[in-house]
Amino acid sequence: MTEAAAEPGRAHRPGALRTTALRAGTRPWERATAAARRIPRLPSPVWDSLLPVLLLLNAATTPAPRQPVQTVALTAALALPLLWRRRAPLAVFGAVVAAALVQWLLDVQLPADIAVLVALYTLAAHSDRRTTLLAGAVVQAGVLLACLRWAPDGAFLTPFVAVTAMTAAAAVLGMNVRTTRAYLAAVEERAAHLEREQEQQARLAVAEERARITREMHDIVTHNLSVMVALADAAGYARQRSPERADAAMRQISETGRQALTDMRRSLGVLRADEPDAERHPLPGIAQLDSLAEQMSAAGLPTRLEVRGGHGHLPATAQLTVYRLVQEALTNALKHTPAGTRATVRIGCSAGTVTVDVTDTGPRPSASASAAPSGHGVPGMRERSAAYGGTLRAGPLPGGGWAVRTRLLLDSAGAVSA
Repeated sequence: MTEAAAEPGRAHRPGALRTTALRAGTRPWERATAAARRIPRLPSPVWDSLLPVLLLLNAATTPAPRQPVQTVALTAALALPLLWRRRAPLAVFGAVVAAALVQWLLDVQLPADIAVLVALYTLAAHSDRRTTLLAGAVVQAGVLLACLRWAPDGAFLTPFVAVTAMTAAAAVLGMNVRTTRAYLAAVEERAAHLEREQEQQARLAVAEERARITREMHDIVTHNLSVMVALADAAGYARQRSPERADAAMRQISETGRQALTDMRRSLGVLRADEPDAERHPLPGIAQLDSLAEQMSAAGLPTRLEVRGGHGHLPATAQLTVYRLVQEALTNALKHTPAGTRATVRIGCSAGTVTVDVTDTGPRPSASASAAPSGHGVPGMRERSAAYGGTLRAGPLPGGGWAVRTRLLLDSAGAVSA
């Protein structure tokens, strides 16, 4: 059964038949390559032992014109060192060259002389260029001596050129193998480095997203719970004297709770692909500051809002940052100031910057003022402001009250997240 028949649905997709054909290997050389890859590879010691065994068998089975023992011994001296050519290429090359020199001195011609070329190839594949050139010069000197002794009369040039070409080919092939191996090692190292870098970037992205969600949850939960607590206290205080105001406060508590659930679902909905609320409810921005000011006024902190300049061109993330900064500053004022405190929010929008200025008229108690910096509110506001190249200043005013001021740079390179 073919792949298309085994999976009928895939054959009807565009390009499925072409992909199946490519996988099957439509060209002969592709099929041959795929078949060669399926052949199990022999271990390196087995490959290294094939040539010595063949040379020894040839020397032992081929009738020698004279001194067969000497022929087998010289063949063994030339071939057996090749068993260790990958472990010690330089030592094996020296041993093979020495055996070839003894062979030349004894005036014996052997087919095992090919071991010299194999040793030169292995040395070139495992050594630097200088060592390879020196080894090639040694082999070339041996080629010259061999041709001077054994070349037929008047036919010196032909065997000399042929054997010289084989020597050069062995050296060049070995150097190419060494270069390819070094290149592959560099590519693997670079791939490993890129993989480690991607893992680090992924961890940083996860940490940044975790910090962003933490800031969002802190702002949403702290603000809405503070408003709900203030409204609940007001409802309990007005229950006997003004039931209408108590009912209005309870309705405001219910509305604040629903808004908190919506904000949490919107912030966490981006983590789920099947969550539609994140798309139905846009992120809060400067346009929603009016509702925030009304909510704080209903909770017992009369808030006046002033927005200068148009904000329609501001990015959604920048507007979310402004909203969260104002929300956190007003929540701190609601929690740490006495009754009767009033707050003023001033937002200035321009082409490249947004200024945020939140002040209140009520001094904070000394204990709360000293304890406030230990929480996550002010550090969270500093992180949001720093994401847009701003420096947040939060502290008491000379004439009384508290101020939170910052300026966001919309074209800042550090603006990565709200």
